[in-house]
Amino acid sequence: MNFYDAHNHLQDDRFGGWQTELLATCAQADVKRMVVNGACESDWPQVLALAKASPLVLPSFGYHPWYLHEATPDWLANLEKHLDTVPSAVGEIGLDRWKPELSYDRQEEFFIAQLRVAAERNLPVSIHCLQAWGRMYELLSAHPRPARGFVLHSYGGPEEMVCPLFKLGAYFSFPGYYLQERKERQRETFKEIPLHRVLIETDAPDQPLPPEKVLHPLTDAAGKSLNHPANLPAVYQGLAEVLDESVDCLAQQVEVNFQRIFGGL
Repeated sequence: MNFYDAHNHLQDDRFGGWQTELLATCAQADVKRMVVNGACESDWPQVLALAKASPLVLPSFGYHPWYLHEATPDWLANLEKHLDTVPSAVGEIGLDRWKPELSYDRQEEFFIAQLRVAAERNLPVSIHCLQAWGRMYELLSAHPRPARGFVLHSYGGPEEMVCPLFKLGAYFSFPGYYLQERKERQRETFKEIPLHRVLIETDAPDQPLPPEKVLHPLTDAAGKSLNHPANLPAVYQGLAEVLDESVDCLAQQVEVNFQRIFGGL
């Protein structure tokens, strides 16, 4: 059985330089590809280095709304330079009205600019959206989108938006965090998503699974728990139970979905 991680942040400094060991464990767990998402200019070189070092890594470069204050005047040219270097995706980009004290100024400007780059190059784009689903839909509807589609990372939007977003080309990615008991609404929403548009992610080192489902415990240097990317098979198992599907059938369909949107990169 092959597993595909649609979204993580393997470059994250919290992994403390253990990336080689983490990738080896992932390979032993039958993780075939992982989309490693950059979040700002300062971590794009780390993502690029991981992609050059391991065939498991599919690099993705983008400016996350949390880090727009760090952008240099040449950020867009720098993004395109990284996209020209290796086959890659765009992301993580998005809109965020959830994080306290985060300015919304320029979020739409950055989002539209990066979406345009993805559309012009027909590259998959990974989208973060928190408490901005109506506006996100308006922007996606009004601007060019990649012909191959786009990924709604950790989709937590309302069930009634699944169909409109599906029609625009959305894929919906499920994280292990949604197996937490209190995330019942999100689990119910995924029951309404057509299986041929479902992807699965770890979002490692964030979005931990319930403790009893963790396959690979991991802590940082300070002893704080981290989500190991090799926990991916547990996310597949959990979603299979939610959807009342066999893990084998789910894994086969997710592989087809992953190759449809990320194939050739």
